[in-house]
Amino acid sequence: MKFFSLCSLFLLTLVNQSFAEWETVISDSLSDYQTFEKYWNYLYPWGSDHNGSARMYGAPDDHNHVYLKDNTVVILATRINWDEGKSTANPHPEIHYHSGAIHSKETFTINDQFPNYEIRGEFMVPTTRGTWPAFWLNGAWTWPPEIDIVEFKGDNVNWFNTFRTSSDVSTYKQGISNPGAWHEYRVWITKVSNTDMDIHFYIDGQWKAKHTANHVGKPFHLIMNLQMEGSSGNNGPTSNTYYRGRNIYVGRSRAW
Repeated sequence: MKFFSLCSLFLLTLVNQSFAEWETVISDSLSDYQTFEKYWNYLYPWGSDHNGSARMYGAPDDHNHVYLKDNTVVILATRINWDEGKSTANPHPEIHYHSGAIHSKETFTINDQFPNYEIRGEFMVPTTRGTWPAFWLNGAWTWPPEIDIVEFKGDNVNWFNTFRTSSDVSTYKQGISNPGAWHEYRVWITKVSNTDMDIHFYIDGQWKAKHTANHVGKPFHLIMNLQMEGSSGNNGPTSNTYYRGRNIYVGRSRAW
């Protein structure tokens, strides 16, 4: 009887694993502002400033730098011609631009309950010197962890980065033909141990790289932003700069 009970428990576990449900967390969020603001907050999770020379603006009543058009989110960076001081974030560069950022209201955690995540979107990115568009996962509690899905630094090369610590970083760089046209950038993240996850990176459906990181159990915010200068070079553009995203999707498997 005890052997039968153990067998039954084993079979039940297999059945439960086999029938884990896939659920959509974010999809079709860019149709109108009411829908958009159910899923996204404006600015970074920590505020308006980061490590470049752009200060982020955006709010339900301010769509000058983050706005929706034809199921697309558009971020606009404009150069300013007055002294707005320095960024409040390291390394405290002078503010030269107003731009925009958004981040997911929900945080996403790889764990036993949610062992797999898929995150993807299509983006038209600026690549002029001094432009620094990104679509990335940032630790909700601390930095790091960080996983960069889109990151261009003033040229046509996308950086896939995974920060385990500030000095322990995996990077895969891929040149993109015509990055100002629509391309899909995607990650598939899966739990492989009690501490580690595998992160698979794709561009336009083509697998590019895998990183492994000890980020299991650590919650992330998903961020889209157009930072300027900083790592993308000085003397950024004087004309308006646009960064566009569409078909942004987050899905995950639910074990219970």
